[in-house]
Amino acid sequence: MRIKTYSELVLLPSFRERFDYLRFDGEVGMETFGYNRYMNQRFYSSAEWKHIRDIVIVRDHGCDLGIDGYEIPRGARLIIHHLNPITADDINEGTDALLNPEYLITTTHQTHNAIHYGDERLITCGVPERTPHDTCMWRKIGG
Repeated sequence: MRIKTYSELVLLPSFRERFDYLRFDGEVGMETFGYNRYMNQRFYSSAEWKHIRDIVIVRDHGCDLGIDGYEIPRGARLIIHHLNPITADDINEGTDALLNPEYLITTTHQTHNAIHYGDERLITCGVPERTPHDTCMWRKIGG
């Protein structure tokens, strides 16, 4: 299996190219940790994970797949995606794959599911249409 990296990913200019680079084509319900799922949950609750998660969000400017113009709206479910599948052994051994930003990217929940399950219908491949003051919560649009 080829190791995917953030350094390679950011060389791809479009959302679609980045999606294709990351895609796993897994199956819904496919076990990743099986009976060891508790390890995965404990890891994602750790202070180390929460710290690196914040670093990756800032690096990616809060944008889906780190692409400017694909800002993840406040309140939307944001996920930090491991570019390469992690295993129980990675967690047991504390491998570099877990917390190295070179192997992580910011995604929406929708994009994350599309990456894992290869369902292109889950992604939007266009930059959202912007309107005046659409990012300014206290102003009325058009007034």
